Amino acid sequence: MRKPTCVIVTGAAGNLGRATAARLASEGVNLVCVDRTTEALDALVQSLPPEAKVLTFAGADLGDPVAAQAMVEAAVDRFGGIDALVNTVGGFATGPVGRDVFAQWDLMMKLNAQVALVTSIAVLPVMQAARYGRIVHIAAAPGLKAGANQAAYAASKAAVLRLTESIAAEHRVNRITANCILPGTIDTPQNRAAMPDAKVSDWVSPEPIARLIAFLISPEAAVVSGAAIPATGLE
Repeated sequence: MRKPTCVIVTGAAGNLGRATAARLASEGVNLVCVDRTTEALDALVQSLPPEAKVLTFAGADLGDPVAAQAMVEAAVDRFGGIDALVNTVGGFATGPVGRDVFAQWDLMMKLNAQVALVTSIAVLPVMQAARYGRIVHIAAAPGLKAGANQAAYAASKAAVLRLTESIAAEHRVNRITANCILPGTIDTPQNRAAMPDAKVSDWVSPEPIARLIAFLISPEAAVVSGAAIPATGLE
Protein backbone atom coordinates (compact mmCIF):
# COMPACT_ATOMS: atom_id res chain seq x y z
CA MET A 1 0.00 0.00 0.00
CA ARG A 2 1.13 3.51 -0.75
CA LYS A 3 2.62 5.45 2.15
CA PRO A 4 2.63 9.26 2.14
CA THR A 5 5.95 10.63 0.92
CA CYS A 6 5.28 14.37 1.03
CA VAL A 7 2.92 16.07 3.43
CA ILE A 8 2.30 19.81 3.76
CA VAL A 9 1.64 20.88 7.35
CA THR A 10 0.36 24.42 7.68
CA GLY A 11 0.63 26.18 11.01
CA ALA A 12 3.54 23.83 11.59
CA ALA A 13 5.11 25.89 14.38
CA GLY A 14 1.91 25.86 16.44
CA ASN A 15 1.22 23.31 19.14
CA LEU A 16 -0.78 20.89 17.00
CA GLY A 17 1.38 21.55 13.96
CA ARG A 18 4.56 20.70 15.89
CA ALA A 19 3.07 17.49 17.23
CA THR A 20 1.93 16.51 13.74
CA ALA A 21 5.31 17.26 12.18
CA ALA A 22 7.06 15.24 14.89
CA ARG A 23 4.75 12.28 14.39
CA LEU A 24 5.13 12.27 10.62
CA ALA A 25 8.90 12.80 10.77
CA SER A 26 9.15 9.73 13.01
CA GLU A 27 7.45 7.77 10.23
CA GLY A 28 9.96 8.96 7.61
CA VAL A 29 7.56 11.26 5.78
CA ASN A 30 9.00 14.16 3.78
CA LEU A 31 7.56 17.35 5.24
CA VAL A 32 6.76 20.80 3.97
CA CYS A 33 6.34 22.88 7.12
CA VAL A 34 4.60 26.21 6.64
CA ASP A 35 4.27 29.03 9.16
CA ARG A 36 4.59 32.78 9.56
CA THR A 37 8.18 33.19 10.73
CA THR A 38 11.51 31.67 9.82
CA GLU A 39 12.55 31.68 13.48
CA ALA A 40 9.61 29.51 14.54
CA LEU A 41 10.20 27.08 11.69
CA ASP A 42 13.92 26.88 12.47
CA ALA A 43 13.07 25.96 16.06
CA LEU A 44 10.68 23.30 14.78
CA VAL A 45 13.30 21.76 12.51
CA GLN A 46 15.80 21.68 15.37
CA SER A 47 13.31 19.66 17.41
CA LEU A 48 12.87 16.99 14.71
CA PRO A 49 15.18 14.01 14.16
CA PRO A 50 18.34 15.03 12.29
CA GLU A 51 17.54 12.63 9.48
CA ALA A 52 14.13 14.22 8.82
CA LYS A 53 13.67 15.64 5.35
CA VAL A 54 12.00 19.01 5.81
CA LEU A 55 11.32 21.94 3.51
CA THR A 56 10.27 25.09 5.36
CA PHE A 57 8.10 27.77 3.83
CA ALA A 58 7.85 30.95 5.89
CA GLY A 59 5.89 34.16 5.78
CA ALA A 60 3.00 32.96 3.64
CA ASP A 61 -0.50 34.40 3.97
CA LEU A 62 -2.32 31.20 3.10
CA GLY A 63 -5.54 33.07 2.54
CA ASP A 64 -3.83 34.45 -0.58
CA PRO A 65 -4.06 32.09 -3.59
CA VAL A 66 -0.72 33.34 -4.94
CA ALA A 67 1.07 32.45 -1.71
CA ALA A 68 -0.63 29.06 -1.51
CA GLN A 69 0.33 28.28 -5.08
CA ALA A 70 3.95 29.21 -4.34
CA MET A 71 3.87 26.81 -1.39
CA VAL A 72 2.62 24.00 -3.62
CA GLU A 73 5.20 24.70 -6.32
CA ALA A 74 7.98 24.63 -3.74
CA ALA A 75 6.74 21.29 -2.42
CA VAL A 76 6.55 19.74 -5.88
CA ASP A 77 9.98 21.09 -6.84
CA ARG A 78 11.53 19.55 -3.72
CA PHE A 79 9.69 16.26 -3.36
CA GLY A 80 8.05 15.63 -6.72
CA GLY A 81 4.44 15.64 -5.54
CA ILE A 82 2.08 16.14 -2.64
CA ASP A 83 0.36 13.23 -0.95
CA ALA A 84 -1.40 15.12 1.82
CA LEU A 85 -2.32 18.52 3.19
CA VAL A 86 -2.74 18.88 6.95
CA ASN A 87 -4.11 22.35 7.60
CA THR A 88 -3.87 23.40 11.25
CA VAL A 89 -4.13 27.16 10.63
CA GLY A 90 -7.04 28.79 12.40
CA GLY A 91 -8.21 31.36 14.88
CA PHE A 92 -10.69 31.75 17.72
CA ALA A 93 -12.69 34.78 18.79
CA THR A 94 -16.04 35.20 20.51
CA GLY A 95 -18.63 37.93 20.83
CA PRO A 96 -22.37 38.52 20.57
CA VAL A 97 -24.27 39.16 17.37
CA GLY A 98 -24.39 42.92 17.07
CA ARG A 99 -22.79 45.92 15.45
CA ASP A 100 -19.30 44.95 16.67
CA VAL A 101 -19.34 41.49 15.13
CA PHE A 102 -18.42 42.48 11.57
CA ALA A 103 -14.65 42.71 12.04
CA GLN A 104 -14.66 39.46 14.00
CA TRP A 105 -16.73 37.79 11.29
CA ASP A 106 -14.25 38.83 8.59
CA LEU A 107 -11.28 37.65 10.68
CA MET A 108 -12.76 34.25 11.47
CA MET A 109 -13.83 33.66 7.89
CA LYS A 110 -10.34 34.49 6.66
CA LEU A 111 -8.36 32.50 9.24
CA ASN A 112 -10.61 29.46 9.26
CA ALA A 113 -12.73 29.20 6.12
CA GLN A 114 -10.66 31.05 3.53
CA VAL A 115 -7.36 29.40 4.44
CA ALA A 116 -9.00 25.98 4.22
CA LEU A 117 -10.51 26.86 0.85
CA VAL A 118 -7.38 28.40 -0.66
CA THR A 119 -4.98 25.68 0.47
CA SER A 120 -7.34 22.96 -0.75
CA ILE A 121 -7.65 24.60 -4.15
CA ALA A 122 -3.87 24.86 -4.37
CA VAL A 123 -3.11 21.18 -3.67
CA LEU A 124 -6.00 19.56 -5.52
CA PRO A 125 -4.58 19.77 -9.08
CA VAL A 126 -1.41 17.96 -7.98
CA MET A 127 -3.47 15.28 -6.24
CA GLN A 128 -5.83 14.96 -9.20
CA ALA A 129 -2.90 14.40 -11.54
CA ALA A 130 -1.59 11.66 -9.25
CA ARG A 131 -5.09 10.29 -8.63
CA TYR A 132 -4.28 10.16 -4.93
CA GLY A 133 -4.41 12.55 -2.02
CA ARG A 134 -5.40 13.24 1.55
CA ILE A 135 -6.73 16.51 2.99
CA VAL A 136 -7.27 17.08 6.70
CA HIS A 137 -8.64 20.32 8.12
CA ILE A 138 -9.18 21.24 11.76
CA ALA A 139 -12.77 22.24 12.47
CA ALA A 140 -14.58 22.49 15.82
CA ALA A 141 -17.77 21.33 17.51
CA PRO A 142 -19.40 24.80 17.28
CA GLY A 143 -19.36 24.25 13.52
CA LEU A 144 -22.11 21.69 14.16
CA LYS A 145 -24.05 23.71 16.72
CA ALA A 146 -23.18 27.21 17.89
CA GLY A 147 -23.52 28.53 21.39
CA ALA A 148 -23.88 32.07 22.65
CA ASN A 149 -21.17 34.48 21.50
CA GLN A 150 -19.94 32.00 18.88
CA ALA A 151 -21.66 33.17 15.70
CA ALA A 152 -18.57 34.23 13.72
CA TYR A 153 -16.37 31.41 14.93
CA ALA A 154 -19.04 28.75 14.51
CA ALA A 155 -20.00 29.96 11.03
CA SER A 156 -16.38 29.85 9.88
CA LYS A 157 -15.92 26.31 11.19
CA ALA A 158 -19.23 25.25 9.65
CA ALA A 159 -17.86 26.52 6.35
CA VAL A 160 -14.78 24.32 6.82
CA LEU A 161 -17.03 21.30 7.41
CA ARG A 162 -19.16 21.93 4.32
CA LEU A 163 -16.06 22.61 2.21
CA THR A 164 -14.52 19.32 3.33
CA GLU A 165 -17.70 17.38 2.59
CA SER A 166 -17.86 18.86 -0.92
CA ILE A 167 -14.22 18.04 -1.66
CA ALA A 168 -14.76 14.47 -0.48
CA ALA A 169 -17.80 14.05 -2.73
CA GLU A 170 -16.21 15.70 -5.77
CA HIS A 171 -12.90 13.82 -5.64
CA ARG A 172 -13.88 10.32 -4.58
CA VAL A 173 -13.26 9.17 -8.15
CA ASN A 174 -9.68 10.47 -7.92
CA ARG A 175 -8.96 8.56 -4.67
CA ILE A 176 -8.66 11.85 -2.80
CA THR A 177 -10.10 11.87 0.70
CA ALA A 178 -10.99 14.93 2.77
CA ASN A 179 -11.80 14.90 6.46
CA CYS A 180 -12.14 17.25 9.43
CA ILE A 181 -11.09 16.78 13.02
CA LEU A 182 -13.12 18.40 15.78
CA PRO A 183 -10.78 18.63 18.77
CA GLY A 184 -11.82 19.32 22.30
CA THR A 185 -9.90 21.99 24.17
CA ILE A 186 -6.26 21.30 23.35
CA ASP A 187 -3.87 21.30 26.29
CA THR A 188 -1.43 24.05 25.35
CA PRO A 189 0.49 26.64 27.36
CA GLN A 190 -1.61 29.35 25.75
CA ASN A 191 -4.91 27.72 26.76
CA ARG A 192 -3.68 27.11 30.29
CA ALA A 193 -2.74 30.76 30.61
CA ALA A 194 -6.07 31.92 29.17
CA MET A 195 -8.15 29.56 31.34
CA PRO A 196 -6.27 29.14 34.61
CA ASP A 197 -9.29 27.78 36.47
CA ALA A 198 -10.30 25.20 33.87
CA LYS A 199 -10.33 21.45 34.48
CA VAL A 200 -7.35 20.57 32.31
CA SER A 201 -7.76 16.84 32.96
CA ASP A 202 -10.60 16.93 30.43
CA TRP A 203 -8.45 18.56 27.77
CA VAL A 204 -6.76 16.74 24.91
CA SER A 205 -3.03 16.93 24.32
CA PRO A 206 -1.76 17.55 20.77
CA GLU A 207 0.01 14.20 20.42
CA PRO A 208 -3.04 11.89 20.19
CA ILE A 209 -4.62 14.27 17.70
CA ALA A 210 -1.41 14.05 15.67
CA ARG A 211 -1.72 10.25 15.73
CA LEU A 212 -5.26 10.55 14.40
CA ILE A 213 -4.02 12.85 11.63
CA ALA A 214 -1.28 10.35 10.75
CA PHE A 215 -3.93 7.67 10.38
CA LEU A 216 -6.23 9.81 8.23
CA ILE A 217 -3.47 10.55 5.73
CA SER A 218 -2.38 6.92 5.55
CA PRO A 219 -3.49 4.39 2.92
CA GLU A 220 -5.30 2.48 5.65
CA ALA A 221 -7.80 5.36 5.95
CA ALA A 222 -8.89 5.22 2.31
CA VAL A 223 -12.48 4.38 3.28
CA VAL A 224 -12.80 7.46 5.53
CA SER A 225 -13.81 10.59 3.65
CA GLY A 226 -16.16 13.48 4.26
CA ALA A 227 -16.08 12.83 7.99
CA ALA A 228 -16.13 15.22 10.95
CA ILE A 229 -14.30 13.25 13.62
CA PRO A 230 -14.50 14.32 17.25
CA ALA A 231 -11.20 14.19 19.13
CA THR A 232 -12.44 14.88 22.63
CA GLY A 233 -11.81 11.63 24.51
CA LEU A 234 -9.18 10.91 27.11
CA GLU A 235 -5.95 9.09 26.28
